[in-house]
Formats: sequence, structure tokens, C-alpha cells
Amino acid sequence: MQSWGFEKPIVELESKIEELKKFSSEKKVDLSFEVNNLEEKLANLKDEIYSNLTPWQKVQIARHPNRPTTLDYISLLMSDFVPLYGDRLFGDDKAVVCGFARLDKRRIVVVGHQKGKDTKENIERNFGCAHPEGYRKAMRVMKLGERFHMPILCLIDTPGAYPGIGAEERGQAQAIAENIRDMFSLKTPIIVVVIGEGGSGGALGIGVGDRVLIMEYAYYSVISPEGCAAILWKDASRREEAAKVLKLTAPDLLKFNVIDEVILEPQGGAHRNYEATAKSLKKALSKNLEKISSISLDDLLAQRYQKYRRMGVLREVIEQKAQTN
Repeated sequence: MQSWGFEKPIVELESKIEELKKFSSEKKVDLSFEVNNLEEKLANLKDEIYSNLTPWQKVQIARHPNRPTTLDYISLLMSDFVPLYGDRLFGDDKAVVCGFARLDKRRIVVVGHQKGKDTKENIERNFGCAHPEGYRKAMRVMKLGERFHMPILCLIDTPGAYPGIGAEERGQAQAIAENIRDMFSLKTPIIVVVIGEGGSGGALGIGVGDRVLIMEYAYYSVISPEGCAAILWKDASRREEAAKVLKLTAPDLLKFNVIDEVILEPQGGAHRNYEATAKSLKKALSKNLEKISSISLDDLLAQRYQKYRRMGVLREVIEQKAQTN
């Protein structure tokens, strides 16, 4: 398994334990005492590291190449998935996955950013950075959900919308803006979950919902830490400092009422245990779907509008200069 720098001691210890187990099995030597000691040391080390993660380290976990993607969650949580393609204007964008599915007995529409598992697939999926046709496809499918009275589930995992010349020529900003506008008026329940990276307008293009949830080690931000550092200090290497001041982690977002709930992940992140992560996500989805599905559509739309109107606090500070005689 790939790992980041702060995970290196954990990976080395896990490798040592596996080597001892293999040696014990092959040579018929009882090394259970040594293995137990190392496993206890590993548990303590994990507790120490993962209970004191910095914002930048959480960003690294959110970007882990083995982290579950939209298609992984679809296969783990849902059945009868029917993918839909194309925006009926330009083409199909593989950075966005859309379709119909069943969550238990409930029919839903699922829309999500999709990254690749390797370099070849990442290039094909454009690293999860959607084009205008991706956002238009998403809205086309969401409107089908509205027509057939199906709740909508949006899974966010993108560094941001694709900023290339072709995307701009085809109306990237307009596509995102229209999605944000139209999601406010969709007459069906909407749940949004940030499962990995939640970058800028690329995330907001499918990010308006009645409930906005976030995975424990995901992040949601107006800009990446590197981009923020490059703009503020003209030095992208100050990304760790930027990650801290951006307040982009799940606890910060919950404190500021940007999101409604944090979904806990297994120790070390979702990439270490897909099944446990999917179980936590499914529990949160079922609970929130049950709640918002019982609200009348008029009240639901009114609450959705007010939810976003309440975000952000304007504080005016008037400095009083000391008057000297």
C-alpha cells in the first residue's frame, strides 16, 4: 500500500509484522510473543499519529491514491446501478459518473466525481476534474431524478473543475453557476457527501443539498493549500501553513456550519478498510434520507435556501483611535 511520509513508521512496522508471521509459518517457529509485542506497539503508534494529524496531513489522506471512489461506493452500497452518459450538447465526461441505483429498497439518483486508480485511468478520468459537459450531464440526470421523484446523492471528490482552454471555451463557469442555481429548485431531497477532495467551484457544481456530509479525513475548501500559498505568499511550499489557515478540515467545517455531519472513518483513513467505511457512510445516508424525505417539498426547498443564506458571518469592527489632547 502506498503511504505518505507521516505514515512511514506505521508501514515499516506493519511490514515487519508480516515478515515475522510469514517466517513463523514457513519455519514452524513460534514467534507469537514477538508478533503480539509488535502489534501492541503498532496500535499505540497508530493512536499517537492519527490522533494528532495536522490539516495538511488530512489533506494528504484525502488525496490518497487508494482512497475509495464514487464507483467503489456504488458497488459497495448500492444495487441495480444503471449509468447514464453524455450532456446531449457536446459529449460524455468520464470525470463525472451519473446514474440510477438502489440504496436498500429506495431508488435514487447518484452523481459523483470519479478519479482513477492508476496513471492511465487518471488520465482517462482527468484526475476527477470535470469539464462543462460533466456538470451539464450531472444536471440532466438530476432533473430526471426530480421527474421520477427519486432522491439525489452527490459524491464530491475533485481538486477542482478543469481550467483548460477547451473547458473555458465551452462555458465552464456558466455550467457550474447554472448547476448551483438549478439545484436550489430541484423538487426532490438532495444529500451531498464530500468523500475526498472538495475543491473550489468544481465541488460546488454538484454541492448544493439539503444535507451536506463529509468523511472524517476529507476536506472542503475554496482553493487548494498549494494554490492559496502561491497567491498569498508567492510560495507554494508554504502549503502546510495554508492548510491550517484555510480551516478546511471536517471539524472546522462542522464548527462553521458549512457541513451538517462528519462521517467517521477507520483508523488511518478510508483506504485502509473499504467495507467499514462504506458501512459508516450507508448508516449516515439512510438516517439523513429518512429525515429529509418526511419533509414536504415546499418546506424542503425553503429550508435548502435558508441553509445557504445562513452560511458566513459578517462582522464589522470599528476601530476607535485613542484621542490625545
